[in-house]
Amino acid sequence: MNIGEASTATGVSAKMIRYYESIGLIRPAERSDAGYRRYSPADVQTLRFLKRARCLGFSVDQMRGLLALWRDEKRASADVKRLALAHVAALDAKAREIAEMSSALRHLAERCEGDHRPGCPIIDDLAEAAATQVRPSPRAPATGQVRYRSAVSPSR
Repeated sequence: MNIGEASTATGVSAKMIRYYESIGLIRPAERSDAGYRRYSPADVQTLRFLKRARCLGFSVDQMRGLLALWRDEKRASADVKRLALAHVAALDAKAREIAEMSSALRHLAERCEGDHRPGCPIIDDLAEAAATQVRPSPRAPATGQVRYRSAVSPSR
């Protein structure tokens, strides 16, 4: 099976297949006499495994660990469960963070009149946050100490 067929069979783009190969996530494909990549049924199964892991939000490093566990016939299912539950916890934390952002923005949008006037609580909130944040000064002393200035103060 060539790369296009493997892509169609797995839902993994040809570009992503080449990327996975370049970073060692999958083994280099065998090559035909003409130099085209050829994928075996086992390669396709691995690509499907990676596609599902990616759909579940696992990172490349996590997928590498999952592949190692999948290939290890002596693995303990507890190791797989531990990895999955750690990912669930990270997803839950991210979902809470997104829900908080959505709620805050919804609240600001509800306070905005949305008319022709320039006053807007959304812009005011963003500007207020920008004015109160500080960043390291590019002229920090050589002693290792860091001076801070307002993010909206004029540059010198």
